[in-house]
Order: sequence, then C-alpha cells, then structure tokens
Amino acid sequence: MTPFSTVYDLFFKKITDDMYMEFTREDTEKIVEDLLDSAVHSFEFPRKSLEYVPSNADEDCEVGYFISDLTDEECNILATYMVEEWIGQQLASIENTRMKYTGSDFKMTSQANHMSKLQSMKKEYERKGFHLQRLYKRRKVDSNGVYRSTMHTLMESPTYSFSLGNEDPAKDNGEEANWYDREI
Repeated sequence: MTPFSTVYDLFFKKITDDMYMEFTREDTEKIVEDLLDSAVHSFEFPRKSLEYVPSNADEDCEVGYFISDLTDEECNILATYMVEEWIGQQLASIENTRMKYTGSDFKMTSQANHMSKLQSMKKEYERKGFHLQRLYKRRKVDSNGVYRSTMHTLMESPTYSFSLGNEDPAKDNGEEANWYDREI
C-alpha cells in the first residue's frame, strides 16, 4: 500500500505555488487528488496495478492510497505527470487571457508570451514523463539493488496476471488452431 501523500510530497517539491497555502488541507488534497487521477491515466504501462482507494472512500480512509506498493520511480513518474496536468490547468485559466497592466507607467504584459512559456513548459514535462517511463521499462532493480537492463525481454511474449480477453479458446480444448484465424 502506498499513500497518496508519498506522491503529493514529490509533486510539491517540483512546483512552487503559494495558492495551496491559502486553501484548507481538505481543499488542497481534493485538488491534488484530481491531478493524481489524471496522472494515473498518463502512466502507460506500469508494472504494478495503479488501482487506488480514493480519500474519504469510507469512514476509516481519510487519505487515499494505492493498493500496490509503488516504487520511488513509479511515484516520481506520477508526480511528473501531475506537474504536467497542473501546468495545463494554468494554461486553461482565464487569468492568462485577461489583459494585465504592471508598474507605474502601466506597461502591458504579454499574455501570449506567458502562455507560450507555459505551453513549452508543459511539453517539457510531458517529454520528461515519457522519458522517465522509457527508463522505467528498460531497467529493473535486482535483489542487490543494482539496476539491470531489460533489453533482452523486448522480443519475449508478455505474461499477464490478468485476462486480456483475447486468449485462444481452442487451447482449452487441446486444439492448435488460432481463434483469430477461424472463419465466422
């Protein structure tokens, strides 16, 4: 079991936003839980289930948690995608499209420039999340704590601990024909 707070801590280390200090703890947790939910969907092929119990799912559960024990690497990937989602929310904010004036001479600030910088930052975090996932898939930690390459497994057929729904029903009957080659 991995509490959401583990991922939240990594997320808050990646951003600086005083907005969260103005909210109550409950409001902040609701906002970051929504970011985490979006991040979970961005994680393409986790080795462990990202199934979770949300906060306040029952009376005994104040803080949400992942059912699986996630590694630091998996938590970091989720936190990176939370930052990407957070930047996306900044881009979608009406504050970025309003005209703003600064200083005593009322010099206009450029919202287009600001939004352009946010868009490039969002793309950078998206790229970083993708890169972290590639590293994650290309290596595993052995029993001695040493990272080992998984390149030799690229051509192997994957094994799943769950049903994909496309298994060959003929195998159960001892037949060798592929179910997808049969005429219907």
